[in-house]
Amino acid sequence: MHAAFFLLLGASLARFLMRHPGETRTPWIIALSAVLAVLYLLGPVLGSRPTPRRLTWLGALVVVWMVLVVLAPSFAWCAVPLFYTGLRILPPRAALALVALLTVFVVAAQLRLATGFDPNLVLAPPAVAAVATAVFVHMRRQAVRQRELSVRQRELIDDLLRTRRELAATERREGTLAERQRLSMEIHDTLAQGLSSQQMLLQAADRSWDADPATARRHVLTATGIAESNLAEARRFVHDLAPADLAEGGGLEAALHTLAARETERSGGGLTVRCHVEGVPAAPLPDRVQSALLRIAQGALANVTEHAEATVAALTLTHLGDRVVLDIADDGRGFGPDRPAPRPPEDIRGHGLPAMRARVRQLGGTLTVESAPGEGTVLSAAVPLPHTGTSSAPAGPPAPPASSDLSAPSAPEEPA
Repeated sequence: MHAAFFLLLGASLARFLMRHPGETRTPWIIALSAVLAVLYLLGPVLGSRPTPRRLTWLGALVVVWMVLVVLAPSFAWCAVPLFYTGLRILPPRAALALVALLTVFVVAAQLRLATGFDPNLVLAPPAVAAVATAVFVHMRRQAVRQRELSVRQRELIDDLLRTRRELAATERREGTLAERQRLSMEIHDTLAQGLSSQQMLLQAADRSWDADPATARRHVLTATGIAESNLAEARRFVHDLAPADLAEGGGLEAALHTLAARETERSGGGLTVRCHVEGVPAAPLPDRVQSALLRIAQGALANVTEHAEATVAALTLTHLGDRVVLDIADDGRGFGPDRPAPRPPEDIRGHGLPAMRARVRQLGGTLTVESAPGEGTVLSAAVPLPHTGTSSAPAGPPAPPASSDLSAPSAPEEPA
């Protein structure tokens, strides 16, 4: 628009000098053209806001142009850039009034140059002014809409970023809570159970130290073995939180056999733990499933040792086509719906069944308990497996514990 203004100003001055050489008004025309050019150049320096200085500048610019048009009508077409200048600076109504005033001067100048009346000279300038005004108003509205859209987009982006930060913080909190729960279950099923067994053995050794030194030494040696096992668990726990029995190789079946032998040895003949495996897995069990089932077996046997007063316990691992089932059965005193499972007097324990339930739930499985007073207890953990095709394991319900001297539970199934 600036280039168009100076081009029209130069063309109008050249036309006047070519058409009217040597006239007395020529110096005034040249001087006013220079003043108009200088005034137009000062516009960008004053800024774009409608300040008093800016409005004074616009008034001076329009007045000088009007004088030029009166002296030389050929300068009338410089009004088109002035249209946009007024529309850009003034409020809408004042800008339209200025455009109308400039259009009147253009029409009058064109009629002065014409040799006779020409309707085009009357209609063309208003049409040009109307088109120029419409284009400018449309562009300004589009610019306003674009700015509003940009503001909304920035607000949406800020909301999205804030939501992402809040979601990330929520996920971190949930992850922290889940990790704390997992760690508490790991500690309960390993170190806490081992420390409890050591305490019981050392208390038994203390009671029989004077009367039966051989039995007391045997209890101390057993407690020492448990301490060594707990130390291995603690080191593995610090390293990667994997069960030490699984880390030694051989998989879940070997780990369960090792657990059964260790618990039998720890009891000193008071509890015999047998282990039986049925079926063959179609594919290796996932590490999470193996670890969870081993921890469940450890916790269940710890409960049997402390509460059941049992002489025989059985671990039965059954591989089915779509799931794996672990049963832990004992011939202890059991319990019924009217008499809940015994708990220690101090409320610092009792995480066994909730921890088992949480482990199985995380794997999408189920945990059930069957028991009756005087007829022992059977705890069953069933974990679904990914589809691996046809398994060689027998289909049907999980097999009963492989122990002929265990009483079959007769109470209805009770949720753990």
